[in-house]
Amino acid sequence: MSKILISCAITGSIHTPSMSPHLPVTADEIAAQSVEAAEAGAAILHLHARNPDTGRPSASVDDFMGFLPRIKQSTDAVLNISTGGSAIMSLDDRLAAPKRVEPEMCSLNMGTMNFALYPAADRISEWRYDWEEPFLRNSDDLVFKNTPRDMARILTEMGTERGARFEFECYDVGHLYMLRHFLDRDLVMGPLFIQFVFGVLGGIGPDPENLTHLKVIADKLFGQDYYFSVLAAGRHQMPLITMAAAMGGHVRVGLEDSLMISRGVLAKSNAEQVQKIRRIVEDLGREVASPAEARDMLGLKGADRTAF
Repeated sequence: MSKILISCAITGSIHTPSMSPHLPVTADEIAAQSVEAAEAGAAILHLHARNPDTGRPSASVDDFMGFLPRIKQSTDAVLNISTGGSAIMSLDDRLAAPKRVEPEMCSLNMGTMNFALYPAADRISEWRYDWEEPFLRNSDDLVFKNTPRDMARILTEMGTERGARFEFECYDVGHLYMLRHFLDRDLVMGPLFIQFVFGVLGGIGPDPENLTHLKVIADKLFGQDYYFSVLAAGRHQMPLITMAAAMGGHVRVGLEDSLMISRGVLAKSNAEQVQKIRRIVEDLGREVASPAEARDMLGLKGADRTAF
């Protein structure tokens, strides 16, 4: 088995501040938790921005620049910038910061889908901000738009023009076939880094047999020229990523994906989740990859060629 890549998704755009006091919101909090996660063993940091005053997901270049240079100065981890932003943002908004900062790596969602967050609203009794409850409850009518035209634009503007490589986020089997389509169009090249996403209402369910199935289809479509990683939402996080590690895959943790460290216990930081999965994968006999090894494995352009 190759060395294992640990990614950490620091804050995301799904969880709201009322869900956990440990969710990083300000630039100081995002930077500090990112550096701690890298020191704990995360080679890749997956980053979204937040409005520091309200905790709302933000597409602002200024909000990204509040933490990106500080993280880069403090760690050599690969900084992977979201192009998904939030499902309620326009594509122009989602691309504003990635185009400005020209990262080594960015995410790419591989299909339009329902993105239903509304069940989480029933678990919150006190809201810190007035935007949170409508944001969650209105997701029963939310479509996360990622059309072939959108994807081609991201591949061109971030990949061809700016040299970024991609974390291809695949929420269902059809997303793998869409990725094969873009490979056939020569808009992507190997080695691919495919993130299997489980447990989002609207995507594939968090069942072990679904992980096995996605791996079988990816092998059929991409042969040996890809790496797969797994993220799973909420309580499914650790069981499914442990399975992925045992299968030779890679893993993603972070407060974007789950706010918990164990049943009923909130994680106090992103680093706490990194430390837990690192113990697990090392007990399985896997060796954790460094940021330099991640860059070599994924063919990244290097931190010196970013614009921040």
